[in-house]
Amino acid sequence: MSDNTEYLVNLLVGHVSKTDLQVSEIQIRKLVGFVQLLQKWNKAYNLTSVRDVESMLLKHIMDSIVVASHLNQSHYIDVGTGPGLPGIPLAIMLPDTHFILLDSLGKRVRFMKQVAYELKIDNIMPVQSRVEDFVSPHQLNGVLSRAFASLNDMLNWCQHLIDEKGSFIALKGQLPQQEIDELLAGFTVANIIQLQVPELDGERHLIKIVKS
Repeated sequence: MSDNTEYLVNLLVGHVSKTDLQVSEIQIRKLVGFVQLLQKWNKAYNLTSVRDVESMLLKHIMDSIVVASHLNQSHYIDVGTGPGLPGIPLAIMLPDTHFILLDSLGKRVRFMKQVAYELKIDNIMPVQSRVEDFVSPHQLNGVLSRAFASLNDMLNWCQHLIDEKGSFIALKGQLPQQEIDELLAGFTVANIIQLQVPELDGERHLIKIVKS
């Protein structure tokens, strides 16, 4: 039953209805299409440890799209994106926002390119590169990181990607207070937002950091 598209569409609509998110039917179907492709590729390429699509809808889709209302700029880079998380769900939610999806593994980048082709997502640019080696072809407004590294590692590796007008957006579970207390000189926490993900156990936080 889990590979039944309408069942998954209804399941995702139910999850979304418990939030303030506005998600069109086209977006719902693209999000479901993404997890179906992820499950299909996962059998051969081991892209995520989450195996069933119902769990993917919660742990990958809902956990990503709750961030959408906090992104109000035009160009972001998702570093250590893996199979495109949170970048692909956010690109589906924010079709006028451009996302560079950066990962060092070729199989993940090939998967993301296939997703872009099959689901007709034209606002993502999957790139295979180590973050410290990457130079963006255009100015970026923000760096996104989801369970990628400690705050200071993210700032060290990614500080060349944005100027003083940009921001670093770290998506974390429990609030990493020690990491915040030990933040590198020259950086300031601008905002901490507790994210609400219905039916998902554990805390979720968005930490916005700027150059000071």
